[in-house]
Amino acid sequence: MNQCTEAEVKRMMPLVNEQRRQQASKYKHLFGQYCCLQSWLMLSNLLGHPPSEWRYNEHGKPFLIGDDSTTYFSISHCREAIAVVVADQEVGIDIESIRTAKSDLVTRVMNEAEQAQIRQSIDPNRTFTRLWTQKEAIVKWQGTGIEGMEKMYDVRRTIY
Repeated sequence: MNQCTEAEVKRMMPLVNEQRRQQASKYKHLFGQYCCLQSWLMLSNLLGHPPSEWRYNEHGKPFLIGDDSTTYFSISHCREAIAVVVADQEVGIDIESIRTAKSDLVTRVMNEAEQAQIRQSIDPNRTFTRLWTQKEAIVKWQGTGIEGMEKMYDVRRTIY
């Protein structure tokens, strides 16, 4: 992510559509602007053309409407990387830098078995981040937003 410079953000701005420029401009920090623009360019590259009209579900999950099809995608970024996935059906992806396993968040989004797994782990922050990333990818796939994570009892039952 060492390309995240003001000059690079300015270079990318004219390469994206007005909707994405406005979205990028809403970010207060340069890093957010960079990731917003770069992910759109990555999505364009995967599609083979700039994204068409964006629509959103009731929870704000975006998807693309084409002439005769709907294209689903998911975007995620962290300090180290940006990930973009495209599919012809609902899809979700998440990547995270290692996060601190704050007790209030752990008890809110993890079930008792997951909480025990985090407490007993040699590296609780890494274990928490792994479970969080799995759950966030699922709620992105489902399109429910973070509130879906709090209702998710067990990530393994949701996946399989």
